Amino acid sequence: MPSGLYHTTYRSSIKRFQTFFVKFWFTLFVMGLIALPLLGFNYILSILINAGIAVIVVLGLNVLTGMTGLISIGHAAFVGIGAYASVILTTRLGMPYYLVFFCAGAIAALSGLIVGIPSLRLKGLYLAITTMAFQFIAQHVFLRWTSLTAGTAGLEVPPIRFGHWAFNTDVKMYYFVMLVVALAITGVSNLTRSRVGRAFVAIRDSYIAAEVMGVSLFRYKLLAFSLSAFYAGVAGSLLAHYSGFISPEGFYMELSIQYIAMIIVGGMGTVLGSIYGATFMTIIPEILRYITSKLGEDYPYFVSIFVYSKGLIFGLFILLFLIFEPDGFYGRWRKIKTYFRIWPYSY
Repeated sequence: MPSGLYHTTYRSSIKRFQTFFVKFWFTLFVMGLIALPLLGFNYILSILINAGIAVIVVLGLNVLTGMTGLISIGHAAFVGIGAYASVILTTRLGMPYYLVFFCAGAIAALSGLIVGIPSLRLKGLYLAITTMAFQFIAQHVFLRWTSLTAGTAGLEVPPIRFGHWAFNTDVKMYYFVMLVVALAITGVSNLTRSRVGRAFVAIRDSYIAAEVMGVSLFRYKLLAFSLSAFYAGVAGSLLAHYSGFISPEGFYMELSIQYIAMIIVGGMGTVLGSIYGATFMTIIPEILRYITSKLGEDYPYFVSIFVYSKGLIFGLFILLFLIFEPDGFYGRWRKIKTYFRIWPYSY
């Protein structure tokens, strides 16, 4: 009987599910996600909804930063653009949500296209400063264009509605967000296997060599920015309609830093890394808040300590991962799989 895993074609080597074992556990995982709302834990569902929205943003950011090597420190601005576009199109123009969903992403993608133009001449720190400047510009627009955004007063957002079917409960929103997450993951997974994805990686590794081989830097850099912003705009639309209220305070620089932290902690340039990082960095504050609330019953000053130390904890996580596990959770998971696959041998 043959043993081991052999590939005779390129198509078989890039299959998502290489073995029955992987298919089995993936099926079991999906069934668990589908059955989770039956347990009735709405608090857990709300955490998973926010984690799913973060996964969509981080998938797009990983396409830009992890795959293409272009740094963005202003991704929260694209999320805000998608959120405000979705609210305005829904409440003031009365557009149905199946159109608003794509329009919000398209408007954010157009903004990403504009921001991506400087990337043709800039890279590294200079490009990061450019995206940070766009973040401040977007914040100013959200805050000062009161006739459109209502400024600090914010805007109330109705729930997502398809005809007479409203997603006005956590259970309904959970299933819808998970569906969008599945589509987003499928899209990025297919992108990594396509000619466009290989062009992104070539630009990241050496843009000079990529250009010599015929890769159009103009085309693919703008495409990476637009695609990344589209994902952020879609996530912003979901976030706005789920939270029921948006204001400029929800899209500040701190949120952009959190998205960068998610791809560092999860693993840059990988789909699984985006999922791991976004989920981990969404759940950690909730765990800390739960521990603080329990300790706060006997030691009230712990609550104030958590409020002021939240940024410190995020920074500490990033620092520890950069030092001890630069490849993030995905890198650690890959090492664990390799260890058990070749055990008891060391090579």
